[in-house]
Amino acid sequence: MILLTANRRMKGIDSLEQTIRKENTSTSLPVLTIGTLDRFSDREYREQCAVRLVDILLDLENYRGVG
Repeated sequence: MILLTANRRMKGIDSLEQTIRKENTSTSLPVLTIGTLDRFSDREYREQCAVRLVDILLDLENYRGVG
């Protein structure tokens, strides 16, 4: 399972970013972040995100452990 999120803030010890830093291993699947959620209503930005997502999924083994 790959997590796709728009929130990786490092607020608190149980934040997603802190958990990734603490629990990530070389075999962990990546956590993908939408960088600018406000732009997600823009079709071109959504298409760029989708293309990048497919690129990562097709080459998933090279993204293991990157958080």
